Amino acid sequence: MALMLAVGTTAAFAQNAAGDYSAGTTALGTVTTEIAKYIPYVVKLCYAIAGIVAVVGAISVYIKMNNEEQDVKKSIMMIVGACIFLVAAAQALPLFFGVGA
Repeated sequence: MALMLAVGTTAAFAQNAAGDYSAGTTALGTVTTEIAKYIPYVVKLCYAIAGIVAVVGAISVYIKMNNEEQDVKKSIMMIVGACIFLVAAAQALPLFFGVGA
């Protein structure tokens, strides 16, 4: 078993002994261009989720205010923080992947 393992790993390393990494480079380039195609859709999805969070959060805060609950301020801060995070993530996503949006 150990002999098969040693021979198998040696054969795997010998396949790329010449330093030809063109197949891997081509594959990474293809993946990069495919991911770049989805970035605008993901940005719009982040904006849509932020809008939904804002609407549901506003309704939740309204209900809490009418019921005179104590943690209304905390709920408002959490909802605003979530919306700010989603908008900031949507703005930073194209920059992270190097796509000009």
